[in-house]
Amino acid sequence: MRKKSWGLLVLLLVFSLVLGACSGGGGGNTATTTPGNEEGNKTESKGENATPPAEAAPEGVIEAVDMSLNPPAAVNRKDTLIVGMTDPKGVFNPLFRETTYDAYVCYVLFDSFIEVAADGTYTNSLAEKVDVSEDGLKYTYHLKPGVTFTDGKPMTVKDYYFTLKTLLDASYDGQSDPMSYNIVGAKEYHEGKAKEISGVKIIDDHTVEVSITEFSALTPVELGNIFILPEHYYGPSYKQGNLDGVKALNSKPLGSGQYKLTKYSPGQEVVFEANENYFRGAPKVKNVIFKTTTETTNLPMLQQGETDMDEGISVSEDNVEALKEMGFVDINLLPNNGYGYIAFNHKLKKFQDVKVRQALVYGLNRKEIVAGIYGPYADVINIPESTVSWAHTKENIETYDFDLEKAKQMLDEAGWKVGSSGIREKDGEKFKINFSATADNPVVDALLPIMTQNYKELGIEVVAETLDFNAIMDKANTGDFDMFFAAWGLTPDPDNTVYITNGAQNDIGYSNAKVDELMAKGKKTLDIEERKKIYKEMYQEMNKDVPVILLYQRKNMLAVNGRVEGFDFSPYKYFAYSLYQVEMQ
Repeated sequence: MRKKSWGLLVLLLVFSLVLGACSGGGGGNTATTTPGNEEGNKTESKGENATPPAEAAPEGVIEAVDMSLNPPAAVNRKDTLIVGMTDPKGVFNPLFRETTYDAYVCYVLFDSFIEVAADGTYTNSLAEKVDVSEDGLKYTYHLKPGVTFTDGKPMTVKDYYFTLKTLLDASYDGQSDPMSYNIVGAKEYHEGKAKEISGVKIIDDHTVEVSITEFSALTPVELGNIFILPEHYYGPSYKQGNLDGVKALNSKPLGSGQYKLTKYSPGQEVVFEANENYFRGAPKVKNVIFKTTTETTNLPMLQQGETDMDEGISVSEDNVEALKEMGFVDINLLPNNGYGYIAFNHKLKKFQDVKVRQALVYGLNRKEIVAGIYGPYADVINIPESTVSWAHTKENIETYDFDLEKAKQMLDEAGWKVGSSGIREKDGEKFKINFSATADNPVVDALLPIMTQNYKELGIEVVAETLDFNAIMDKANTGDFDMFFAAWGLTPDPDNTVYITNGAQNDIGYSNAKVDELMAKGKKTLDIEERKKIYKEMYQEMNKDVPVILLYQRKNMLAVNGRVEGFDFSPYKYFAYSLYQVEMQ
């Protein structure tokens, strides 16, 4: 069968999606979103309904002005880069990672055949080349020669095959949706009716052929952007139908990446040592530490030289000015390809009424909340998509402007009447919201007082608990919540499983048959203009149905010591991908 080049079929396809997205963006790995802690952290905010005025919200780099102010602690640190960030959860397997901060660790430790570039396109990484058959149903990956894992063992395409088997196992419970990749024989393997995946053919140690039953707009990314696990390390613990042994190694990862993990202290730090045999060349900085910081510690630690960079500093006028005053910090301001939101537990009866959900949006002064946190650096949003994305739309989108009287009327219509205590009741149940939010988070600090007061005026009681970020994610995973605040980071393509019925990332129990239908249709449509129409209709439906309370899309702010150079990041590409090329002057 004749083969097309990777560039003609795949890269041009993906590039066409990004060109259509010049006014939008994405970022991340595979077609998933990643939860984050949202305050200034990565992967949170999402689309915006109103574009912020350019003069009020600058973008780009505000460069350091006086490196003589650089603190001695930083100047004297010659071979170690310290990055401040929210504490990872400790799930350091790219197939199972749950949060953005776990993902950062995985991006440092593992590689895939292709990877996202700064402009949102995908380029070859471990793949020397990728051949695609004329009908788009067969992908042949050619692994670059000489790639080794950090224990010195050579990588072969058999490791890719092993990773596919792990993903397609019946007990896989990560955030990816591998059965949707349409690999020939996947169903039989998943159901335990076959010991091998018939659609995967090992040609030699450096060549693997993957056959699919149906091509989609996401196929190039889904098959090529899988981070490869070494079979010799994870394989002995693997039994078909039981991934417990593989998951037992989540905190002891082994990959082929830029660095190798040498120490993990929960709540404190993740320590990496350079992979001298990295296939792109040894990293220029010998050691990297991801140091746990919070909103109260990240600025002081950067100022004192205890960290060289922090990706979790809230974007606010005060913080931008504080960083400018330090003099030795480069301030990188970029549109965030993500969004902050408040989740409903759709398994609770009170949130299953769309009028109630709409009322809770009308009855919350989102504009006041967002302005109080971010000033000109964020905007209220009304669809779960970033303004940098080609799929973003403003057409026929309800803005849900703050209107207490309208919210009260809708709650009355939904049967929630104000009782003698001043709290609304229905069928003997008082309208009480147990709200979970992260501690030491400026978003939460601004959100809670306004939410509590607004909802009190509606006749709703809010009982709030503040926990660390990973505890919030545990509640989301187990369904032990009424409402919680979090954020999503997005990929260059709008396809995801966050709002799909029983989707791998759908922790809130949302279900809408029309959204399911349109998301599936958008994925299977290759023409970019047709995809735009499909996703526009989908976002219009979600805008009416209110799966979550959407809050904002903000700017990303990365504060980096001026002596550190070489990062390659954008709304599409996270800092961790380019650590190997960073230098310390």
